[in-house]
Amino acid sequence: MSTVSQQQTQTQQSQQQRAMNQRLRSFNVGPDYDIIGIIGEGAYGTVCSATHKPSGVKVAIKRIMPFEHSMFCLRTLREIKLLKCFQHENIISIFDLVRPPTIEAFTEVYLIQEFMETDMHRVIRCQTLSDDHCQYFVYQILRALKYLHSANVLHRDLKPSNLLVNANCDLKVCDFGLARSSYMTEDNTAAFMTEYVATRWYRAPEIMLSFKEYTKAIDVWSVGCILAEMLSSRPLFPGRDYNHQLSLILDVLGTPIMDDYYAIKSQRARDYIRSLPFKKKQSLQSLFPNASANAIDMLERLLTFNPDKRITAEEALKHPYVRDYHDPDDEPVAPPIPEAFFDFDNYKDQLSTEQLKVMIYEEICRPM
Repeated sequence: MSTVSQQQTQTQQSQQQRAMNQRLRSFNVGPDYDIIGIIGEGAYGTVCSATHKPSGVKVAIKRIMPFEHSMFCLRTLREIKLLKCFQHENIISIFDLVRPPTIEAFTEVYLIQEFMETDMHRVIRCQTLSDDHCQYFVYQILRALKYLHSANVLHRDLKPSNLLVNANCDLKVCDFGLARSSYMTEDNTAAFMTEYVATRWYRAPEIMLSFKEYTKAIDVWSVGCILAEMLSSRPLFPGRDYNHQLSLILDVLGTPIMDDYYAIKSQRARDYIRSLPFKKKQSLQSLFPNASANAIDMLERLLTFNPDKRITAEEALKHPYVRDYHDPDDEPVAPPIPEAFFDFDNYKDQLSTEQLKVMIYEEICRPM
């Protein structure tokens, strides 16, 4: 490399380091935290690692800047409310919230959370998982889902990047910004879909085909997609768009049988299914030739087309695939969250960003 090129590279690295340092200094979390470095970034937030100086504990600090859009405000409000409620080994914990001095000075939200070293998306990309790993990880996801679903909460955005993992293979579900109550009727399913921006690859067929209602089964489907990805190191249904996504699902599951077909509410969706050539169900064993018989059976039950016939999280915990970890005395449930908990979602279209900001501020100021 020439001297000029080396100097240019060094200059670029120096500029990048200065920019990084400036961003880290912009984390206004008070004197109790030493910021270490940025570990993740998303559409409306940044996560950094830090040390809590009084205790020496390493934490993750999630900074959210939600006030440019009401949808970001809603996601932030949901996440804060739910994480303050939940206490479970397989759900990310929130240690603290940085309280702004005044609402006028309130421009950013800071969540102090458990530090986890990586996420399942990175794990799958970097290594081949053994069947023992897959069993333990899927067990922990199901254990978290049993707790969530007992509280009548749907996560709605389960995917590998929302599963945090550490070196001990402990797993925690995170990102509850799309979570909603499972008290769902036909009258409010349209509202349910308004913000539905979850990654298409893990989206249940009933979400795409407008079944009569959306239930806890949508999360179970996502677990099936995640297990398939852990077993094969690649996504099972990596659809490019709506039509391609549905085509990939039917390529594997086959054309729906009659009672499954008539469970689809939308006539337009039924007509679309009828317009497609008949597809024979594929053998999952042929798709996952190295998977155990129990893994294949678990996949079959998680990836059942009709949500009414799909296994529940609680039933899946009793499946032979996770028998080595199943302990009914150590798979807790949560008290049901009342419908009023998500009341703001019922009139969200009438709420301005400023009103949502006040609601978030009040939630942060409430005791943990």
